[in-house]
Amino acid sequence: MRIVIKSVISSLLLVSLMACQETPKETTEQEVTVQQPQPVQPRSTQQAQAVAKKAEQGAVKWYSLEEALAANQETPKKFFIDVYTDWCGWCKVMDRKTFSDPKIAAYLNTNFYPVKFDAEQKESITVKGETFEWVAGGRRGVNKLAYSLLNGRLSYPSVVYMNENFERIRVSPGFKTPEQILPELKFAVEEQYLQ
Repeated sequence: MRIVIKSVISSLLLVSLMACQETPKETTEQEVTVQQPQPVQPRSTQQAQAVAKKAEQGAVKWYSLEEALAANQETPKKFFIDVYTDWCGWCKVMDRKTFSDPKIAAYLNTNFYPVKFDAEQKESITVKGETFEWVAGGRRGVNKLAYSLLNGRLSYPSVVYMNENFERIRVSPGFKTPEQILPELKFAVEEQYLQ
């Protein structure tokens, strides 16, 4: 009897641990099509094409950090930096559910330079004369810019709000629905943090 109870408890613990490690999955079925392989393009070119395609569809027009900083020289705006990783399930859900919302996309495109930043990117990046490099650590390492933006608290997804001078307004960790993120966006745009 004790052996059976121990076996059942062990099984329940194993199932619980496995459930905690699962990433959220979309419940809708997707049609699979086979396409000819495309030539491999540099990451920045692929990102630029994806940005252009999404902007045409009324979605968020994402910038690289370099593009946003250059555009800010011409037309100053605040920065909205989505710090994510490729393996983060909630980052992907936020892309599908929050950033695809037409109201959120329009608000971001109008009031911010929306930037997607991969916290684990291995390419160095220079911001305001300071170069940030990737460093090994943990399972996949981290780019020092992500560490700096998030004030050392690496949590994904996280959003970093920056003013026009690229000074941090606030860090907002965790998944947000459109209803949850809109007040944060307004807080930054209306400069309520100065009051």
